[in-house]
Amino acid sequence: MDSKYQPQQIEGKLYEEWEKKGLFEAKINKDKKPFSIILPPPNANASLHLGHAMYAIEDVMARYHKLLGDEVLWLPGADHAGIETQYVFEKFLRKQDKSRFDFDRQTLFKMIWDFVQENRGTMENQLRKLGFALDWKRKKFTMDEDIVAQVYDTFKKLFDSGLLYRDYRLVNYCTRCGTSFSDLEVVYIERKDPLYYMKYGPFTIATVRPETKFRDTALAVNPKDKRYKKWIGKTIEIPGLLGPIKMTIISDPEVDPKFGTGIMKVTPAHDPHDFELGKKYDLPVTPIITTEGRMDFSWYLSQKNISEKYRARAEKYHHLKVAKAREIMVADLRQDGLLIKIDENYTHRIGTCYRDGSVIEPLPLEQWFIKVKPLVADVKKLLKDKKVKIHPKRFEKRLVDILDNFIDWNVSRQIVWGIRIPAYKCKKKSKVKSQKSKVDEKWFVSIDKPEKCLICGDCKFEQDPDTFDTWFSSSQWPFATLLTQKENKFFNYFYPTTVMETGYDILRAWVARMLMIGYFSTGKTPFEHVFLHGLVRDSKGQKMSKSKGNVVNPMDMVTKYGADALRLSLIFGVGEGNDLPFSEQKVVGMRNFCNKIWNMGRFIYMNRNQKSKVKSQKPKVLDDLKKEFEAEKKNYFKAMNSFKFSQALGDSYEFIWHRLADFYIEQLKDVIINGNIEALEALENVYLENLKMLHPFAPFVTEAVWKTFNGEESSILLEKLTG
Repeated sequence: MDSKYQPQQIEGKLYEEWEKKGLFEAKINKDKKPFSIILPPPNANASLHLGHAMYAIEDVMARYHKLLGDEVLWLPGADHAGIETQYVFEKFLRKQDKSRFDFDRQTLFKMIWDFVQENRGTMENQLRKLGFALDWKRKKFTMDEDIVAQVYDTFKKLFDSGLLYRDYRLVNYCTRCGTSFSDLEVVYIERKDPLYYMKYGPFTIATVRPETKFRDTALAVNPKDKRYKKWIGKTIEIPGLLGPIKMTIISDPEVDPKFGTGIMKVTPAHDPHDFELGKKYDLPVTPIITTEGRMDFSWYLSQKNISEKYRARAEKYHHLKVAKAREIMVADLRQDGLLIKIDENYTHRIGTCYRDGSVIEPLPLEQWFIKVKPLVADVKKLLKDKKVKIHPKRFEKRLVDILDNFIDWNVSRQIVWGIRIPAYKCKKKSKVKSQKSKVDEKWFVSIDKPEKCLICGDCKFEQDPDTFDTWFSSSQWPFATLLTQKENKFFNYFYPTTVMETGYDILRAWVARMLMIGYFSTGKTPFEHVFLHGLVRDSKGQKMSKSKGNVVNPMDMVTKYGADALRLSLIFGVGEGNDLPFSEQKVVGMRNFCNKIWNMGRFIYMNRNQKSKVKSQKPKVLDDLKKEFEAEKKNYFKAMNSFKFSQALGDSYEFIWHRLADFYIEQLKDVIINGNIEALEALENVYLENLKMLHPFAPFVTEAVWKTFNGEESSILLEKLTG
């Protein structure tokens, strides 16, 4: 053995050998117990960040169960990552002074596809460098044709089951990304904005959004507010920037009499609460902001008999960005004597885009929604019946709370990069205007592109231009990846999968949805266990971000210290489900641990091959060594089988370094050097068994030492770990 462990010279060769020998490949073996994990798919277009290195926990489980003799499948894949990938590609286009609007849909899609395929290999090779025991022959991509077909099949089943509907309602729209988002992708923040007090006929109202006043359809007051009780039901004329308008005062018990002046303008097209109030009072939904985030006064400018003053104003506002239009309108309100005062320190809560932080605009659009109530009921029963178990257990209550507060899921996205929705609009039916007809009655769903309209049978029809929310396709990941394998029985052998391991931050966005859609589609829970890890933060506990300059590239750590050192640092001393404050110094410490393992092996191996071996009196300390080792092993199995991986690693670390190395080797060093066979064999046995136990956490150094003792053709992965 070399005098020093050098991971940079060993790790790449070992992984290449593992993959070449097919040691990660899963097969159907009825004599073995199946153990399966489906890798949460990283973005096909992006390099791995430090959070992805937490896949090490899945590798720990996969390698541990291989050593137990189970048939293990750890299936890799990649996510097309809809808006994230299109967002990155648009930045790429901007560097070339181009825009997504310069290309037709088909061309843009093809360009993004090529862009993703060019970069996908980078991510996959990084997973290899981290040592992950993935079955690469079975890898899947969320845009594979057979995966897309499976997604279409699920959508059709939902439609046929009455769990899918299309509706015209307010959605969370990011005008910068150019798409709507579900409520789960909206990040709410507190912010200070000016609160404008405006004269509104005989009233004064307070609003942060004076730009939407042109499409107000009513005024609302609390029915218990004595100041306005006599006005309820009356219609009044209100002078405005574009001339007088008529407004009816309605009652709404949710109006806060203490906010502003206690009277609220109602704009159903741009406020979720107002939209619902508009339904109750049959108020028109008349948007004034476009999906590009610009003011739209075409409805006003198309009217005849408008004074030149008002027409000039409307033309001035038309097509301006919202913030700029607000600035000009406030100046005009002041000029007309309609602005009473401005509160510059009003703090309120606003929704922002999780992707780029821009303010979300509530806009009315037709979208596809999934009725989640029946799906939620099924998942809650799975939890109650222990068909799926959550680890750590404290997250089970959080999951139940998430399910109880789930609203119908908007799965439509207005982007090109993604799986296009297989829904088609009947043009003949769409021409029929009836208050009784529903929006979704104009639509039909077909997995294959239809040759004729499935509603009227003869008209031209058009496909929905929208794509699926990426969470919708990824919610099917566990069963879709297995159903699309070549062997017909592969799904039945490995499904339900054994464990879904991921960060607790996507319990709501992904885990809950996988449970809902997985059970709906297969009648089985998609996984028997959910293990949730915490988030990797910087050494001060802050979230890592490029703007803060505290991002750590996992590949830099691997290059400097080796993959084992990084993996160990992410698990050692971290309570299950707790956030991890990352420290490079901790990686250094784990590098030192790997060196310790190597040096211990080198000492035993060098004495193993010495010529003079003698049988002498058995050292008394060997009984203590055996007893302590058996206790360590018992605790190891108990912790591993209870998903307490940090505890298992911590116990092994303590035993290997502070008991085996610092105490027992020191106690036995002289007799071993003098050739005591029994002492050497006992020490070697305990050491090699600990290599197997440690292998799931530090696969490279343990494999390298194992080969030294057992020959280059050997592998720990072919051994059996028994309790």
